Amino acid sequence: MTELILFFLFGSLALVGALSVVFARNPVKSAMGLILTLLSLAVFYVVHLAHFVAAVQVMVYAGAVMTLFLFVIMLIGVDRSEDLTEHLPTQRLLVFLLGLVTLGVVIAVVAGNNWSWVTGVPKPGEAPIGTAEAIGAGLFGEWVLPFEVTSLLLIVAAVGAIALAYFPSRKRERP
Repeated sequence: MTELILFFLFGSLALVGALSVVFARNPVKSAMGLILTLLSLAVFYVVHLAHFVAAVQVMVYAGAVMTLFLFVIMLIGVDRSEDLTEHLPTQRLLVFLLGLVTLGVVIAVVAGNNWSWVTGVPKPGEAPIGTAEAIGAGLFGEWVLPFEVTSLLLIVAAVGAIALAYFPSRKRERP
């Protein structure tokens, strides 16, 4: 029953975030919708005991990549003023009630849970596949060179994107 409630709650939040990515006119609001969708997906990973994937989802995609997206959006300029009029007169009340419902569901799930967040140590003879320790050992042991090359490529791409956005092209400078 708890998993069903979590599925409908965070599935709805993921859907709302995805729709805001598509329909938001402001790119910052669109990026925030994508963050909401990524965080909701991380909850699904936790429910299915994929803690490492959930942690990577939050730290890499919802954290680092979206920070980079927002940085690029700010660099390319969102200079127009924002229309601050509220088109839905009851939206603040609806958001407050939705927040209370979400808080109540989270408290109910935490108070009445019978499932553990940590799966524990693998049994003797059981291979530790998919644990954070096994993935970390493989990533920083056997696959350290491809990992470092990939990180170097991502840094070069980020610096290139910043350089393209920051420095004006020569065509624009000519009268």
